[in-house]
Amino acid sequence: MKALNLYDIEDLRFEDTDKPELKSPDDVIIKVKATGICGSDTSRYKKLGPYKEGMTFGHEFSGIVEQIGSEVTSLNVGDTVTGCPAVVCHQCHYCEKGEYSRCENLYVIGSYEPGCFAEFVKLPASNVLKLPDNVDLDTAAMVEPSAVVAHGFYRTHMKPGATVAVMGCGSIGLLAIQWAKIFGAAKIIAIDIDSHKLEIATQLGADYTINSIEEALDQAISAIPEKIDVAVESAGSPFTIGQVLTLPTKGGEVLLLGIPYSDIEIKRQHFEKILRNELNVIGSWNGLSAPFPGEEWTATLHYMSTGEINVDPIISDRLELEKGPETFYNLVNKKKHYDKVIFHP
Repeated sequence: MKALNLYDIEDLRFEDTDKPELKSPDDVIIKVKATGICGSDTSRYKKLGPYKEGMTFGHEFSGIVEQIGSEVTSLNVGDTVTGCPAVVCHQCHYCEKGEYSRCENLYVIGSYEPGCFAEFVKLPASNVLKLPDNVDLDTAAMVEPSAVVAHGFYRTHMKPGATVAVMGCGSIGLLAIQWAKIFGAAKIIAIDIDSHKLEIATQLGADYTINSIEEALDQAISAIPEKIDVAVESAGSPFTIGQVLTLPTKGGEVLLLGIPYSDIEIKRQHFEKILRNELNVIGSWNGLSAPFPGEEWTATLHYMSTGEINVDPIISDRLELEKGPETFYNLVNKKKHYDKVIFHP
C-alpha cells in the first residue's frame, strides 16, 4: 500500500509499505478515507523527527472497516468508523482507575506502530467507533482533536453562563469555541494574531475577537464588559502560555491545551497572577476516559451529528496523500497558507 513515512526531520516520503495484517483476534483493519494533519505532526516533522525511522505517520482519521479479527463482535466489514489512535495498556495503576489519559504505557499510532497516513491502518476493536449515519468521513477525521478538546473542558468546573476566552484559533482553538458553547458559555472571546482565523472564530460562535498584534491585549480585554471565567490556551506558544494567565477573573480557571515544543519562561508578573488571583491552572493530555475510549468520543460524535460541532469552516484543503511531502514542507516553512488539511488516500 501507499503511505507517508517519516525518516528524519523534514524527510517525509510517499512510498510503498506493507499493508497491516490481522495478528490478534481483536484487530480491525480499516481502509482510510480521510486523515488530517495535526499540529503535533508538524512539530515532529519540523523539530523532533520520528520515534522510529521510516514510521508511517499520522493519527487523525476515518474510514471503512476492511477486515476484523475472529473475536470482534462490535463491528462489521463495511462499517464507516473513526479510530482512537491512543493505545493504552489496560493494566497499569491509572488504567485500572479508568484514567486512560494517564496510562504509563500510552502511545499513539504513528509513533511506535504505523499510523493512518496510509491506505490502511490497524487498531484494536476497542479503539474503533462507528459513525452516526449523518456524519461524513471528512468530519469524522476530526473526532480525535475534538475529543482532546472535550477532555480539557470536562476537567474544568465551568458553569453555564460563563465567559470563556480562547487564545489561539487553530483547529484546537476553533473546536474549543464550539465546546465552550456546548458547555454553556454565554460569551466567547477569540484571540489570535491572524485575522483570517478570527473570521472563522466568529463564524463558529465567538462573540468578541481580538487580534493581539493589532491591539494591546490588556486594553482589548478591559473593554469587554464580561469577566473571563475560563481562559483556554490552545496555541502552545511560549509567549501565549504566559499571557493566558492574565485573562481570568480572580478565582477563574486556565485550561492548557496547546503543546509547546520549546522551553517556557514565564514572567514574574504573569506567574503572580496564579497566586494573587488564586487561579486554577489545569493541564490536559490526550482525550480519554472510562469506559474506554471515553465520553469525549461519544459526545463528539453526538454533537457532530446534531451540527453543534461543525468542522467544515476549519478544513481548507482536501488533497491526495501523494501530496503529503510537499504539503508538510510548505506548511512548516510557511510557503503556503493552510487551515486544516485533510488527505484522501
